[in-house]
Amino acid sequence: MLTSGWKSVSMVDVHGRVTFTLWLCGCNLKCPFCHNWRIAEGLDCFPLDREALLDELEASAFLVDYFHVTGGEPLMQWRELSSLLAEVKLLDIPMSLNTNLTLVGPLEKLLKAGLVDHVATDLKAPPELYGLPEKPAKKLWRLFLRGLEVVSDYGIPLELRIPVARGLNAWPYIEMGLGRIESDFYVVLNPLVGKPLTNPRDEEWCSEHCWPEGEVEELRKKLEELGVQVHVNQFFELHSRHTGRKIPGRA
Repeated sequence: MLTSGWKSVSMVDVHGRVTFTLWLCGCNLKCPFCHNWRIAEGLDCFPLDREALLDELEASAFLVDYFHVTGGEPLMQWRELSSLLAEVKLLDIPMSLNTNLTLVGPLEKLLKAGLVDHVATDLKAPPELYGLPEKPAKKLWRLFLRGLEVVSDYGIPLELRIPVARGLNAWPYIEMGLGRIESDFYVVLNPLVGKPLTNPRDEEWCSEHCWPEGEVEELRKKLEELGVQVHVNQFFELHSRHTGRKIPGRA
């Protein structure tokens, strides 16, 4: 199993929860805004020391709400992940999986085995946010919708993250996604940010579409009108406030 490491106590990887977070390598998407692209492309990665991980996880168990696995796309290594989660289950620690929901078969295997207690996923509008040509991106979008249905079928709580890009209308896709969810869920709006906060995969794309403005508030209002519980990741605004950085387009 290839990893880029773990963090024994994190307060930013699942909304309102403390997690022990593991990053796994590899991904089947090429999202232009991705700041974990070196992990996604298998760079800066090394074999997981499972014994060391489990020892540290056991020591941190009383502090955390979830053992949270992210990436990259963790289901790229689903067989090894399944084995690891089976061991984690023995520690009686709830497990959270951050996945793009396009690898539906592996997802179902983990859910059927009772190895996942919480799912986090990004609802990305294709093809722009997938970083792929239109045909494969639309196919992956259909798989994503099926993934939402599978999570609902198993009654797994869901953190639905929506990347918010400047100048792109994702609402039709958001409506489609919401229509597939029947389990408990909440939404986290994540305004896309670039340098100096992150090192995005495609700096040119990010210079055009990162640091949104009115799109965030517009989406929040639409979602709240539908009765959806919405949270906004305000880190980019806090950063600009403390550093004096002007968000593009603002006076």
